[in-house]
Amino acid sequence: MELPNRDSPHLHLVVATQEELLAQQHHNSSEWRDALTLDAYLRREEYLIQQNLTKDGGLTPWMLVYEPPEGGPRQVVCGCESIKKKALHAKEGRVTDVVAHGVASVFCPPAYRGKGYAGRMISEVDIGKTFYAAHGWKPFPSSHIALPPKSTEEQAMASVNLIQDHDVAERCSVDEKLMRQRLAESTSDSPRPAVALIPDLATLQWHAAREDFVHHELHPKESALQSRGAITDLAQGAQKVWCLWAHVWTQGNAPNILYILRIAAEDEGHSELVQSIARLLVAAQNEAKASGMDVVQMWNPSEATVAAARSIMPEVEVVQREKDSITSLRWYGEGPEESVDWLCNEKYGWC
Repeated sequence: MELPNRDSPHLHLVVATQEELLAQQHHNSSEWRDALTLDAYLRREEYLIQQNLTKDGGLTPWMLVYEPPEGGPRQVVCGCESIKKKALHAKEGRVTDVVAHGVASVFCPPAYRGKGYAGRMISEVDIGKTFYAAHGWKPFPSSHIALPPKSTEEQAMASVNLIQDHDVAERCSVDEKLMRQRLAESTSDSPRPAVALIPDLATLQWHAAREDFVHHELHPKESALQSRGAITDLAQGAQKVWCLWAHVWTQGNAPNILYILRIAAEDEGHSELVQSIARLLVAAQNEAKASGMDVVQMWNPSEATVAAARSIMPEVEVVQREKDSITSLRWYGEGPEESVDWLCNEKYGWC
């Protein structure tokens, strides 16, 4: 079948039927299933769409389809998914609740690549900053630091407690309150608006459901994962700093990664913040070692987090990603994307 050019009026963006979605998942499995078999990947996607974040219209599967003018069945040429997320917008100290949509599972079959469909949604896995900028998206800083897995003596972990499933809701609630306060403060004396995705319970439970499913598939005889992160005191138990993490198993020669999804502190200006974050990073290294991960990784680390990592391993470098996993924003508010600050742009917002 001869396909049209990118400007054809016979190309339409539509919500996928169940049959189209399943066919697309078969096609994109080579890109997105990681360590899972095809069957397990399909079951994981069915399981994830039942989570609080994605059910009841939280996730929408989109397809760009070609509908021949002479009639006949429509042909899917590429597709993606969007996930509705709670977010915050702040301007001149006033914080309002807004809705954001995270774009996920972008895929174009190899036979259809390079033809410019939907602004060429994807050319390869690593589209890169230049691609995003050319199609109306502003690339934001996309950096990370990495630490090796390492076993730690129990004495060194004495002041750190692991976060369990039943602790996550409270951490999310506290984090959201802190985020609202900091957004208000950061914009009170600045003309620049700021936005942030809320690290709410539904988001963190989605990450947990994803890692739990994969862990059970790969290690059915092992017990379930026991921790979702770690928490410690800033000083004398008065204030807390914590991190939440998730395990990601990959395929081939790619490393298995313990991602730190979020680091939050009740007092970001505290004199002991760096030391406290360092204790959390050590706990993450310990978890990575115990669970067979190859590396610990933190996206867009703060200055305090970088300092904490270097207190553990002085040679830690901040890696600036230029092609893979670029965080980008398409802004529909007032002013251009360049006028917006994206705060707390961490791994928890990935989908």
